[in-house]
Amino acid sequence: MALEVNIVKRLGDFCLRTAFSCEKEFMGILGASGSGKSLTLKCIAGIEKPDRGRIVLDGKVLFDSEKKINLPPQQRRVGYLFQTCALFPGMTVRQNILCGLRREKDREIREKLADEMLGLLRIRDIAGQKPETLSGGQAQRTALGRILVNKPDLLMLDEPFSALDAHLRLKLQTELKNLLTGYGGGILMVTHDRDEAYRLCSRLGVMDRGQMLAVKETKALFADPETRAAAVLTGCKNIAGARRTGEREVFVPEWNIHLVTEKTVRDGLQAVGIRAHDFQPGIPENRFPVRIGQEMEEPFEWISEFRFADQDPGSPAVWWRYSRAARPETPPQALGVLPEKVLLLY
Repeated sequence: MALEVNIVKRLGDFCLRTAFSCEKEFMGILGASGSGKSLTLKCIAGIEKPDRGRIVLDGKVLFDSEKKINLPPQQRRVGYLFQTCALFPGMTVRQNILCGLRREKDREIREKLADEMLGLLRIRDIAGQKPETLSGGQAQRTALGRILVNKPDLLMLDEPFSALDAHLRLKLQTELKNLLTGYGGGILMVTHDRDEAYRLCSRLGVMDRGQMLAVKETKALFADPETRAAAVLTGCKNIAGARRTGEREVFVPEWNIHLVTEKTVRDGLQAVGIRAHDFQPGIPENRFPVRIGQEMEEPFEWISEFRFADQDPGSPAVWWRYSRAARPETPPQALGVLPEKVLLLY
């Protein structure tokens, strides 16, 4: 399975300009609300029509503005799981799944495929219930079954866990990943939750204001987000403007410190980022005097706000996050960070 997307779509003052590819993998698109994630999925599904560009799935052209090709949704073989699940309220779980088999005319085959899907998703015992009686997880599995029973070439998930509480969200993320292990097509999921993206996606694209900033393997993207927007979306709390002062050295005016970096500093540097977990009292590299300020206790960690000794007094405090077990008896006088943990943002 290979998906190729290169499209432009304008809605009022907003302009979506995105280009990326997705192979037979679980790929995510991470972005803030209003960045164009859901609009991208709607264009692929045929719900929205791009102004120009091209969308190709497995060699089949779904949209091509120059050749005036725009296949209707039912001809695209794309499954789209909405945030709300969008189950038919007057139908049972089994009837909802059968709706995914409208093109299959043989009733016996339809019933057999629906029964197999009910068993696969472990919802056979609720087959006769209607959506109003289902839990969030049961509703999601029913909606997923309605899509998968039709064997789409591409499965798209639009913020599938956004309406769930934290405990149920984590449980269903694990469950969904297990359920989709044997799915033969590609999976494209959009989310604003960096933890969700990290857990589920093997590759990740970052979208900001309608543009795809970067597409990388998920762990590689978190290790090197490359841009300020991507650093923010992947959870970096400490970002400050910086300028190159050497092949592997930068100066951070807000913090009034020079940092040694592992990577070569290229032209066009705008800022540096340091994740709150990466400061350590015992690291000798990039070690500077600090003044610890307010501390905040979390269930399993502590967060300390601090300022470098000569930091600009008008700049925000810096975050240091550490486990409860690593909490020092007395506040450290200095903190260091390894050169490879300094994120260079362009």
